[in-house]
Amino acid sequence: MKLPDMHQADPIPDAALEAVTALLRSGDLFRYTAAADAPVALLETEFAALMGSRYALAVSSCSAALFLSLKALDLPADARVLIPGFTFAAVPSSVLHAGCVPLLCEVGENYRVDLVDFAAKLPQVQAVIISHMRGHTSDMDAIMAMCDEARVPVIEDAAHSLGTLWHGRKIGTIGWIGCFSFQSYKMINAGEGGILITDDADLVARAVIMSGAYEHNWKKHDVLSEAFARHQNRVPLYNLRMSNLSAAVIRPQLPLLQERVEAGRRNHDHLAARLEVSPNIEVPAALSGEARAPDSIQFNLSGLDDDAVDDFVRRTDAAGVKVQVFGRSTDNARAFWNWQFLHDQPELPRTRAMLMRACDVRLPVRLTRPELDAIADTLLKAVQQAAAHKLAVA
Repeated sequence: MKLPDMHQADPIPDAALEAVTALLRSGDLFRYTAAADAPVALLETEFAALMGSRYALAVSSCSAALFLSLKALDLPADARVLIPGFTFAAVPSSVLHAGCVPLLCEVGENYRVDLVDFAAKLPQVQAVIISHMRGHTSDMDAIMAMCDEARVPVIEDAAHSLGTLWHGRKIGTIGWIGCFSFQSYKMINAGEGGILITDDADLVARAVIMSGAYEHNWKKHDVLSEAFARHQNRVPLYNLRMSNLSAAVIRPQLPLLQERVEAGRRNHDHLAARLEVSPNIEVPAALSGEARAPDSIQFNLSGLDDDAVDDFVRRTDAAGVKVQVFGRSTDNARAFWNWQFLHDQPELPRTRAMLMRACDVRLPVRLTRPELDAIADTLLKAVQQAAAHKLAVA
C-alpha cells in the first residue's frame, strides 16, 4: 500500500476551528484584554487540573517555559545546570539564555540518563533539567532521591512526554517544575506553544511576571497575591506570553489526549514488535513502571558499519520512510557535538556511540495498522539489504 506522509501533523478537531473562528470575530487575541476567562487563562486552569498540579503558566514555547523555569529558580549568575547529553539544542540554549552554564552528562544505549555519570557530576551544579527525550523516561526515583539529598532543584523537560506515567505519577509533576510543548509534532498540536506546571506559588509568581504580566495583569492569575507582591517590578519582563489564538486551538484537544496516548502506544508497540525480528534492529524496552505516550519510535542499528548505516537511510528514504540517525549529520540539533555555541564540555563517548546508531521515525497517532505494517516492511527490507550489501562488499 502507499506509505503515509508521517511528517504531516495530526488534524485539528472541528471544535478548535469553531473556537478560533469565534475568537477571530471578537478580535480578543491578547490574553490580558478580558477581565476574566480569557482562553489562555482557561487553558491554564484546565491543564493544571488535567495534570493534578496547583498552577500552570502558558507561554510561547517549551523553550520559553524552560527559560522561565530557570529564571524563576533565582539561580546565581553562571550557575551550572546538569542536562542529558541526548536532548534537543533548545535545552542548552535555554540554559544559556537564563545566564547559566550547561553541563552535559552521559546517556546510555536505552536513551536514558547514565546514573553513574549523573551522580558524579551532580555536586558541580545548582540545578538539573531532565529531558525525557523522545518520550523516554529516565529513572526518576533515583534522580529525585539524589537531587533531593543534594537540595538541587529539578526541572522536567517533558516536551515529548505529555501523557507518560512513571509508577502511576504523571511525567512533569515529579520535579519542581514541568515543561511541555504544543508544537505541531507533539500530542497536542498548536503549531507553537508551551506550558509549565508547578505546585510552588512563589516560583509561578516569578514566572508569570517575567512572562509578561506587567502592571496589574498578574491579578488575572489564580496565584496568591502576596507571592506576586514580592516580585512585581523587581524582576524583568521577557514577554513570552501565549496568545488566545493558540489557546483556542489547544483547549478542544485536551479531552482527546488519553485517546491519542493509547493510540500512540499501540502504534509504537506494534511496530516495535515487527522490527525486533531483525538481528540488526534493537528497540530499547520501557523501564519498569514507565507507561509511555509515544508519537515516534527510536531503535538502534547493530552489526552495521557507518557505510551500511548510511545505505540503510538512503534505502528507506527512497522507499518513502524518513529515518533520522541522530549522529550521522553535521546539523542534527540532537547531536551534542553540533552545539558549537557550547564550550569546554566533557566528551561523552557512550552518548556519542549511541547517537551514531540511534534511528528516529515519526509515528503520528492517526496511523492505521496496515500503514504501520507497510512502514515495518519498508524498514525491515532496507536493513536486510544494507546488511547484505555490506557482506557482499566485504
